[in-house]
Amino acid sequence: MPASDPLRIAFVAAPIAAAQEAIGRLKARYEWVPPSEANIIVALGGDGFMLETLHAHLQSRVPIFGMNRGSVGFLLNAYSEDNLLERLRCAQPVTLHPLEMHATTVDGQKVVALAINEVALLRESRQAAILRLIVDGKVRLEELVCDGVLLSTAAGSTAYNASAHGPILPLGANVLALTPISAFRPRRWRGAVLLNRAQVVIEVLQREKRPVSVSADFTEVRSIERVAIREKRSISLNLLFDPEHNLEDRILNEQFMN
Repeated sequence: MPASDPLRIAFVAAPIAAAQEAIGRLKARYEWVPPSEANIIVALGGDGFMLETLHAHLQSRVPIFGMNRGSVGFLLNAYSEDNLLERLRCAQPVTLHPLEMHATTVDGQKVVALAINEVALLRESRQAAILRLIVDGKVRLEELVCDGVLLSTAAGSTAYNASAHGPILPLGANVLALTPISAFRPRRWRGAVLLNRAQVVIEVLQREKRPVSVSADFTEVRSIERVAIREKRSISLNLLFDPEHNLEDRILNEQFMN
């Protein structure tokens, strides 16, 4: 944002005590406008609330500066009530593109949803899922017997993907992580790193006997037969970070943690 442009700040907060107390103090201290009139949104909460805020403002493309009033706070800056205007002026932008999921259920219902972190398929019953993985029209795994599989963005690679032992992806590498969840067969398959222009199709085999659900951030679809996923380059999400604690640095640091 040009330094000459006036800041029109909107504050939004998670429905938890720490965030609600913070928004009250910040609104008393700084001039603010409704989100519909803002050119910067300050989000107060945890990573889950940050994802909710990004989803709520997908179309506006207003930059979002998060401050941590939750637990982990990976997508957020440190909380401070001081020098907020200067921090916003000096903040460094990071542009993310979500994944677009097209899911088809066993009864023919079609659901489209966006995911900033990942699209994850999970078994619904006591039996393992059996999945066929297709990348850019070519079958890469005829049968993956597993608890599930996920496709993650770089920003989401430190979340569920990392817990499933998937690779942590640098921002700007233009790649996605395809990671199995508790793979049984082929037992040694650890996943794949794909170019972000790839289209991934996952078909559910024995879907009546072994039902599978899919989730794209906050959207969950039960009893699916097929999911197609690709990065939605036409949608840009703009996050703001303090220069000394930017997202690229955090993702790099995660690769050296014990």
